[in-house]
Amino acid sequence: MKILFQIFLLTTLLAGCRSGDTGNAGGSDTSQTPLQRLLAGNERFNHLQPRHPDEDLRHRLEEAEQQHPFAVVVTCSDSRVAPELIFDQGIGDLFVIRTAGNIIGDVELGSIEYAVEHLDVQLVVVMGHENCGAVKAFVEGGEAPGHIRAIIDSLRMEKEIRAIPLSDEHRLDHCITANVQHGVRQLRQAPLLQAKTR
Repeated sequence: MKILFQIFLLTTLLAGCRSGDTGNAGGSDTSQTPLQRLLAGNERFNHLQPRHPDEDLRHRLEEAEQQHPFAVVVTCSDSRVAPELIFDQGIGDLFVIRTAGNIIGDVELGSIEYAVEHLDVQLVVVMGHENCGAVKAFVEGGEAPGHIRAIIDSLRMEKEIRAIPLSDEHRLDHCITANVQHGVRQLRQAPLLQAKTR
């Protein structure tokens, strides 16, 4: 399954990792920037060489007292795209927000702002994936029952998706990309996050 992710960088990323990060027994390389840590973890995952960092007892006890995630990942609820596995990260490393179609509403945005404002997270990633069921349901049309309709209506309102012609032979793939771009644009327009961006 192909993964598409776009990065929403915060100013503090320029300083690298949080001050005070000196590595840990769980195996995370905290000398890297948050983006480097994610990319290195994804490389391990893709080569079937995960390290499963930050799962040792000492780290669990530390995280039980206070969490210190280094990145927010906004992604789809699809069971095949678990960020902790895809980026080979451990307990307390990622602040994960998952909704069908990685849709960002007020509650999700508030959760992201909390992570940035109170947990000093330096990197926000919006991640989509190929053949997303939510976007596929929107593209194929038809009646959506119950609260599923709210997901389809939300996708229908995204201007990035509306810009894609109905005749586009790769419409599903392009809508998935547009959906991720929409999420990044939402974050860039949030005043609390704007104050943190470079």
